[in-house]
Amino acid sequence: MGRYDLRPLQVHQTATELLRTPRLRTTPPWLEIVGRVPPAQTLVRPQPVQHQENRKRPKTRKPSRMFLPQQISYPEDELRRDFYSDHPWELARPRVVLEDDGKDAQRNDWSQLQQPSRAVDAESVVQRQSWLMQHFPKMSKAQAYDQARHEFYYVRYAEEVERRVAQEEARATGAYFGKSYLQIGSELEDQSWEEFKRWGLAESSRQEQRRLASYSGLESGDGEVASDLDVPPEIDVVIPVPSVTPPPESSSTPPVGTTRR
Repeated sequence: MGRYDLRPLQVHQTATELLRTPRLRTTPPWLEIVGRVPPAQTLVRPQPVQHQENRKRPKTRKPSRMFLPQQISYPEDELRRDFYSDHPWELARPRVVLEDDGKDAQRNDWSQLQQPSRAVDAESVVQRQSWLMQHFPKMSKAQAYDQARHEFYYVRYAEEVERRVAQEEARATGAYFGKSYLQIGSELEDQSWEEFKRWGLAESSRQEQRRLASYSGLESGDGEVASDLDVPPEIDVVIPVPSVTPPPESSSTPPVGTTRR
């Protein structure tokens, strides 16, 4: 065991002996507890309860993954997954995740969706659907989800109407609001469309120049049309023309100023 005997039953005795020597000056906080409740013979953790899946396939289980904690799942997890898959934008809404003891949802009356102590959110729909499935056994999961979802839509619609009325009343008294999200999105969309239109006009002009260059043969090696500066200037070539000497006149031709007899 080495220099010190560190077996479970000898830990308290070894620590007590070390306190009598200057090697251990401070008392460990666990010394009194270990003296009252001695440890077992072995400190190796027992094998946890195996899953049903692992019992069906014992050969595929690796020994290195023996002491992993079990996967904890609740019936509400599947309900949350279904709701967020249909309403992904609800994840962008700010939420308050602070709870007192983790059982705040159990103290609410989920016979109705709206609660006086919390705002309506996705968790309200999940708890409302779970309450309907528990208190109405004949109601299926899809029916409970549809009812809770329609109640959620009605609350969201009422909140939207309330915000619009409050905004109109504020504007009537002289308040000024900035651009809405729809106006900002429309401006960004118009800006992207103008950039795309400029790019399209430049691209169509470039393709037209390439088409004309394919007939005139002035297209450069990189596919662009050669400009006037790329074409070498024309050189005037002067070809010398040999002079032609007229033949001499014959003797039969009388000189100028004489008369033939």
